[in-house]
Amino acid sequence: MSKIIFSGVQPTGNLHLGNYLGAIKNFVELNDDNENQCIFCVVDLHAITVKQDKHELKNNIRETAATFIASGIDTSKSIIFNQSEVHAHAEGSWMLSCMAPMGWLNRMTQFKEKAGKDKEKASVGLYIYPILMASDILLYDATHVPVGEDQKQHLELTRDIAQKFNKDFNCEDFLKVPEPLIKKKFSRIMSLKDGSKKMSKSDPSDLSRINLTDSKDEIVNKIKKAKTDSYPIPNEEIKLKDRPEAQNLLGIYSSISNQTLDKTLNEFGGKNFLDLKVQLAEILSNKISPITNEIKKLTNDKKYLDKILLDGASKAEEIAGQKIKEMKKIIGF
Repeated sequence: MSKIIFSGVQPTGNLHLGNYLGAIKNFVELNDDNENQCIFCVVDLHAITVKQDKHELKNNIRETAATFIASGIDTSKSIIFNQSEVHAHAEGSWMLSCMAPMGWLNRMTQFKEKAGKDKEKASVGLYIYPILMASDILLYDATHVPVGEDQKQHLELTRDIAQKFNKDFNCEDFLKVPEPLIKKKFSRIMSLKDGSKKMSKSDPSDLSRINLTDSKDEIVNKIKKAKTDSYPIPNEEIKLKDRPEAQNLLGIYSSISNQTLDKTLNEFGGKNFLDLKVQLAEILSNKISPITNEIKKLTNDKKYLDKILLDGASKAEEIAGQKIKEMKKIIGF
């Protein structure tokens, strides 16, 4: 059975290995399956829930699109576009906002984490952006949505909103209820300096992450300096418990090599981390460097990237715009 896959990535700039292994690599695999219809959105409306520099934002939108293409997403098979170019997203978000009870939004843990103690100063957009996410997904009749654990609650909200809309307006199955696609292995890549923290572009130490724009020498140096512990590499996964840095490096190696953690442990069990780091640095630099070079090449061709995004927006508008027209009829506009 064919699937309609929808996913979005914020154009925050400086995409790193965590973004690639946790999401983009999976997007490429979904794109390669000819039975899937894939729609990849650069969610720039979501990005402005916090203040952005307008010049950086434009460049980051292009860089995110370039990263999709450089990583292997085929624009002749999949739609790539930026959200703000398709007006249906914002319009759908308003209509769905009028259906969603505040109690549902009050349960969203990510708002509490991002807003922190002084939530009164957080933007309204940050509070209601899960409804915009619901609009993003539901306008395309998406059957499946790749999500990490941190977005799983938002997808549950999307499902609840779809079911409530269908029930309130007596239009069974009009808004399709999407299923999550959750990567069980290697979905969270951790900091190279602290295995208890997720790899992040906001970490003040550049040594904590592999950027997708890093050179081979930078990748080798960062892996060389990555934090480990003083114990040898075990032969069994259960012995990695309470060893977050070891688990992270072995997970990165497994994911980039497209093999199970058990196979990696069979390969390196009993050895020290120097052996792992040497091979990991080599395989990472060989995999990431071509992507890096292609990103740099594509970002220098702004006209090409803008055309890809506009062509994608035109295709997306055709789908989402039709859904909005149908929603308006159902509501009574």
